[in-house]
Amino acid sequence: MIKRRLLAYDIPQLTKEFKKDFPQLQAMAEESESAELFKEALRSFVSSRIDKTVGGSNMGNAVARHILLLIEHDDTIVSELSTGENIPVRTITYLWQLLTGKLTEPVSPDLFIDLFRQFDLLENPEEVIPDRSLVKRQMNRWPTGLDEDVMAIRRSNKERIIAGLIRKIERRHAPTSRFQFAEGMSYAEKYTMVQDWWNTSRFHLAMAFKSPTELNYFLGGSLSEETMQLLARARKKGMPFFVTPYYLSLLNTNTSGYDDATIRSYVLYSEELVETYGQIKAWEKEDIVVAGQPNAAGWLLPEGHNIHRRYPDVAILIPDSMGRACGGLCASCQRMYDFQSERLNFDFESLKPKETWDKKLRRLMRYFEEDAQLRDILITGGDALMSQNATLRNILDAVYKMAARKQKANESRPDGEKYAELQRVRLGTRLLAYLPLRITDDLVTILRDFKEKASRIGVSQFIIQTHFQSPLEVTPEAKKAIEAILSAGWIITNQLVYTVAASRRGHTAKLRQTLNAMGVVCYYTFSVKGFHENYAVFTPNSRSLQEQQEEKIFGLVPKEKQKELYRLIRYERPLGKKLVNFIRENHLLFAATDRNVLNLPAIGKSMTFKTVGMTADGKRILKFEHDAGRLHSPIINRMGEVYIVENKSIAAYLRQLQAMGEDIKEYLSIWNYSEGVTEPRFSIYEYPDYPFDITEKMTNLEL
Repeated sequence: MIKRRLLAYDIPQLTKEFKKDFPQLQAMAEESESAELFKEALRSFVSSRIDKTVGGSNMGNAVARHILLLIEHDDTIVSELSTGENIPVRTITYLWQLLTGKLTEPVSPDLFIDLFRQFDLLENPEEVIPDRSLVKRQMNRWPTGLDEDVMAIRRSNKERIIAGLIRKIERRHAPTSRFQFAEGMSYAEKYTMVQDWWNTSRFHLAMAFKSPTELNYFLGGSLSEETMQLLARARKKGMPFFVTPYYLSLLNTNTSGYDDATIRSYVLYSEELVETYGQIKAWEKEDIVVAGQPNAAGWLLPEGHNIHRRYPDVAILIPDSMGRACGGLCASCQRMYDFQSERLNFDFESLKPKETWDKKLRRLMRYFEEDAQLRDILITGGDALMSQNATLRNILDAVYKMAARKQKANESRPDGEKYAELQRVRLGTRLLAYLPLRITDDLVTILRDFKEKASRIGVSQFIIQTHFQSPLEVTPEAKKAIEAILSAGWIITNQLVYTVAASRRGHTAKLRQTLNAMGVVCYYTFSVKGFHENYAVFTPNSRSLQEQQEEKIFGLVPKEKQKELYRLIRYERPLGKKLVNFIRENHLLFAATDRNVLNLPAIGKSMTFKTVGMTADGKRILKFEHDAGRLHSPIINRMGEVYIVENKSIAAYLRQLQAMGEDIKEYLSIWNYSEGVTEPRFSIYEYPDYPFDITEKMTNLEL
């Protein structure tokens, strides 16, 4: 077992620990006149430790293979895909220098802490055996927004915020606003009126808090001076603030009560984000579009920034409407680059569809109609449900007409030359968590009507793709919104961003359990993009794998039961109760139908990687492979090897958890995870087979 105090050790202390615990390694280094000779000796030593017999220690073999990879890649230079930088790899050379006292350049202790753990595992391999009772205890640490004590705090928050909103409205000079008081109204009348307005999404959007001062005022002055100075710097740099009264009421301003760090880190910006804003780069390189030129994945796209595309079979549609805005700005948003360039913003007046939008929409639909492989449209933004009902209805109607024309055109094409027809429509939205009051009867009618007519022309998958980050976001309002959407026949899937706060033991397991009880199916768990602006929230991929193996095992649906679960999700209502019964009957804690992945720049999602080195500051260097389970742009055949440098070291991550009050003993097996394999997709996320053969050709592609 690694000594937890190592997390605080400096270089001299770590040198002593290596000499004391690994004398053979120390002797090997001292007997080697160069790093090259040390690597040869080490390679021979580690190779001899691989158990060639059947039934040998899997963990010991895995660690040995990992160290051999570090030796193989030492003294090489890799091209880091996200930045394009050439990164020198000197992991084992640094170790030789440490052991021989020849370390002259600055190297973080975190690198040697990681290596110490690998050699410790080589000597004492530990097979991790998950304990169901422990996972349940870890889950029970985390309250939900449906717990009575949580709701009591939020009722108090709402009272405080409504009192502040009354004063805000009294001081407003916006004669065109529908949210204003008539002259002579009593305070009681104003209070009743604001309570009524609270139940409408437009009120929250109109009253959203857009400055650090206002944010702090409505949080009861609870933000520290240090936080206020940081937010003031953010505002000076032009970073937008946008927090609705509803979402702010979810935060806990008391020292007692529930831990709201997971949702608080979405509202408050980190030092690194503020420092970097203005120089943020597009992590997803395919989002950089130059007119007339293919994007990084090789796709030719119309109309600049309305269509994003990585895969042959799916494309993202971002409308010129309020759908370019959100119900709030997530601090770890993958589209922060677009907010920085002001393509996404909160100026609702400027985002109202122009007269030219309908014409542009028709041109965009022609792109889908004339593409040989596209079968899946994800309408997002921003946020798809930020568009007003009339706009959303027009967009969905355009999608329906396009699908019908594409189907009709296929009648004249021979088998094997037919184009892919539309099978899946998704709406990407975080409003179920940020502003569930947006889910009105009129919206549900639009969704139901579209599903009914689109089903008649072969579209079979209708999905609201949402983003709950914490069980604290599952409130009575969210529950009502979820039930309303499910009643329209749509499926709701959840994508989680695996931030530091969200990665605490039991947190994501409790979220899955809570969402399943509402009828929500879990989809991807995303690693945070690794650029510097996300340093504070980045969780190493090894923690994602640890969670995948140790927590999610208790939600793994047996293969023979997956068809039954698929049928439940598609056809049974009320889905929440059906899912809970299914989970209970199969002795699961939740239904873990999702996959843990990282969005690789330009080439898709994957969690198939091997750790091949560490930078001088201890960050792991990962060599990725593509997800072999899905269709890719053929550009991947030209890309060569894919390397990603993580945002922080594992030791730095563990120190963060320690500062948050976590027991590091519960995370120590994190060092075991040095390579990953992308999980298979649950059948509900697969496209159905066509009753005909489609063409193999790809259109709108230029390599």
